[in-house]
Amino acid sequence: MAVGIFDSGLGGLTVYDAVHQAMPDQPIVYFGDNAHAPYGVRDADDIFEKTTSAVERLWDAGCDLVILACNTASAAALRRMQESWLPEDKRVLGVFVPLIEAMTERNWGDNSPPREVAVKHVALFATPATVSSRAFQRELAFRAIGVDVEAQACGGVVDAIEDGDTILAEALVRSHVEALKRKMPSPEAAILGCTHYPWMEETFQDALGPDVKVYSQANLVAASLGDYLGRHPAMRGEGQESMFLTTGDPKRVSDRATQFLRRRVEFISA
Repeated sequence: MAVGIFDSGLGGLTVYDAVHQAMPDQPIVYFGDNAHAPYGVRDADDIFEKTTSAVERLWDAGCDLVILACNTASAAALRRMQESWLPEDKRVLGVFVPLIEAMTERNWGDNSPPREVAVKHVALFATPATVSSRAFQRELAFRAIGVDVEAQACGGVVDAIEDGDTILAEALVRSHVEALKRKMPSPEAAILGCTHYPWMEETFQDALGPDVKVYSQANLVAASLGDYLGRHPAMRGEGQESMFLTTGDPKRVSDRATQFLRRRVEFISA
């Protein structure tokens, strides 16, 4: 029974890979909206429209539970989807909450009032749309107080990763880290607030220095999903086979995904 994973492009493959490793028998339908990537420069209404269209396609594939592996979609569309669009028999989950729970050392479902936590200075690296939404800060405020968050919009990084231009991606990451450090010289923790960014995690860590703890989402989301499915087994959906869908050119997307995952992945047209 399949679970859906949605991303604007290839970044969500980091989440797919972590989920697949944690739950190898769990069928997954992955949807990459590669024809319209990146989402990070789009406005909220456009992101909402494209995200809901993709989620409906995953429902058609038998996925009653969909993970928005796209941080921009989680930031700009998820709350609106859950409040006014989502049917009662479907679930759509984002990627911010598992990360914030790990950073603030709160267990899943801990609804106690926000409290002070060990980390006081946090650097957030994300797309322009995610930064402008302030969704990370909003979710963090539900769980912690006294945390200073400095956000850095990392323009161009997603495009470089999608294009396979590692040299440009590394140069952009270092430039964005330098810009962040001018605003917050000594962050204690850094959030990689885009599922594309784990491909550049070593570069982020090197640029930030060894004393900064870097939080990447993929494994945290996989663990949270495993916990959720354990408590809601009916949400595994009706699909029986894994599948990879794209709005882009299937051959090009398949070749790029194979390069990222180091094993052959075959996308078909969505």
